[in-house]
Amino acid sequence: MSMDWDDLRYFLAVAGAGSLSGAAQQLGVNTTTVLRRVASLEDDLGARLFERERTGYRLTAAGEKLVEALEPVDRRLSALPRDFAVSGSGSEGTVRLAASEMLAATLIAPELPSFRAAHPGLELELVDDPRGASLGAAPRIGNPLRDVDVALRAARPTQGDMLMRKVGDMAYGLYASSAYLAEKGRPEQMSDLAGHDIIGFPRGETPLGPVWWMSRAEKSSSVTVRSWSAAARAEAARRNLGLTALPCLIADRDPTLERVFGPDLLGALELWLMARNDLAQLAHVRAVMEFIVEAVKRHRAALEGRSHEITELALKPLKSP
Repeated sequence: MSMDWDDLRYFLAVAGAGSLSGAAQQLGVNTTTVLRRVASLEDDLGARLFERERTGYRLTAAGEKLVEALEPVDRRLSALPRDFAVSGSGSEGTVRLAASEMLAATLIAPELPSFRAAHPGLELELVDDPRGASLGAAPRIGNPLRDVDVALRAARPTQGDMLMRKVGDMAYGLYASSAYLAEKGRPEQMSDLAGHDIIGFPRGETPLGPVWWMSRAEKSSSVTVRSWSAAARAEAARRNLGLTALPCLIADRDPTLERVFGPDLLGALELWLMARNDLAQLAHVRAVMEFIVEAVKRHRAALEGRSHEITELALKPLKSP
């Protein structure tokens, strides 16, 4: 049997991302190339490796077996460049941290000056993490930290040789622009959403917390647009396109948006910090992990949607004795 070993790289990318588009983004190619390479591997093996579903690509039993066989090799090969780079580096070196663009911009970046002052010899490389942006559970793969050292994600992985720690909860609320609410009215309860416009999540998202809540809201509403991007949904809301679920961390600080319902109704997603077990023992990797833990602590009120309540309490006039 003749096999193109490079096809295995494409297979692992699809297995990890759960979709052709996610694999294509990771590999820097188009989806047609990914589809062609996976099909070529399936022909060589004489087995179907994925079930093509509406929500993405799910591994078949044969696919699971191939992932299990490839995991040790893939883990070692992807780790080699970082292992050589960090050998003997002490508390200095480069650490690649994966996080969604939203978490990187609103949670991590504001804390970088103090981190830089405390660790001047450590270079932190922030990597946009497509998996961190999705609300669904992480795919079942054994190397979820491929090409990065540390990750902050809104889903706990189901496999992998990793150190994992839940660091907090990211609360969601329902938001809209003032102009939209003035025109359509402010809902007081879920039944009031009938006839409203909704900016929704993609249908393929796993129904967790806010995704499940919004899927119920859609039953009596009109969906104007769908997006997994919190930034895109927020901008659509600013353009008066409807009500949408957003992390309180970003929406509560936006003066153009008003909170309609809070996390008591929409819920929250868990934030998980993870690193490869072997790298987590290195001083500079530990420094980054401790930095993330402290950053989450400092922003906990905003993450949990409580800064909104604190602001409202501060603005409420005092009653006369």
